[in-house]
Amino acid sequence: MNSTNTLAVRAQGLVKTFGDQRAVDGIDLEVHRGEVFGVLGPNGAGKTTMLKMLATLLPIDGGTAEVFGHDVSREGHVVRQLLGVTGQYASVDENLTATENLLLFGRLQGLSRGESRRRAGTLLEQFDLTEAAAKPISAFSGGMRRRLDLAASLITRPPLIFLDEPTTGLDPRTRGQMWDTIRELVTEGCTVLLTTQYLDEADQLADRIAVIDRGVKVAQGTSDELKSSVGRSSLVLHLADPADLQAATETARRLVGEEPVPSPESRRLAVPLERSDQAVDVLVALREQGVGIESLTVQKPSLDEVFMALTGHGTDPSDPSGTSGTSGTSGTASSTTSTTTSELEAAS
Repeated sequence: MNSTNTLAVRAQGLVKTFGDQRAVDGIDLEVHRGEVFGVLGPNGAGKTTMLKMLATLLPIDGGTAEVFGHDVSREGHVVRQLLGVTGQYASVDENLTATENLLLFGRLQGLSRGESRRRAGTLLEQFDLTEAAAKPISAFSGGMRRRLDLAASLITRPPLIFLDEPTTGLDPRTRGQMWDTIRELVTEGCTVLLTTQYLDEADQLADRIAVIDRGVKVAQGTSDELKSSVGRSSLVLHLADPADLQAATETARRLVGEEPVPSPESRRLAVPLERSDQAVDVLVALREQGVGIESLTVQKPSLDEVFMALTGHGTDPSDPSGTSGTSGTSGTASSTTSTTTSELEAAS
């Protein structure tokens, strides 16, 4: 299998079995250098198992995988030098201080004592942990532990980082800080392979996303590509006068050839769009009719809707409602673009 110079990770037909169960079932994957590649799926989808195989932590039962052109099964010692791994749970030693943990990781990775100390200081500053450097990890919050764990995986400055659900269990503020850190890593030249069950995390961070369910890759693309593949956008109008709702509905129906959805109690009209230019047609026609529009929104399908359409359930398969959102965190809302009445008049 020949990898091009643009690929950081390449997997073909990846398989992992536990007894008679296929946890990973023939997954193909290509991660380009310098991108954040997201693997989205619910608990038990096979994300962590796949990541462990790519990181040489589990043997591959079928298929092949390469990291920067090095075969994961045959050249594991080389592959391990090229990547850092951060799991769902912090792997640092609670009885050591932050500095001692980083020094330990550096020495275990073959760095000299002086180089380990220098890099530890740099990482503590980068991850805003300098003031806590001498504190034992047992005194750290969950977010601080996760940041230190990520810092430890970067002690050798690997070009590739595997992040296995790095924000699971973190509060929204700390999750946002982790997102900022991940973005910084990419600007510094790292490639990131990220697994997550959070729809908004994949939407915010990933250049491309692979959707995995029950060990199988069911779709792949950018967030916009995935959204476009399963549903159309809608033009949502808020009318100034509820008496105009029926006429507006009939006009929109005639122009788009689909059935708009009126909501009389909120003076709202949702118009399905097959093409973006249909929105302009509807707006111009309504203005010519004298229909007043207070505001409008163009809504794209959300990743929640994408996942539901692809798998038949949300990212939490145990949720009977089919909605995503796990550990008390909701998924992404529909992508929207809002326009005021004055902007509408200028556009038309």
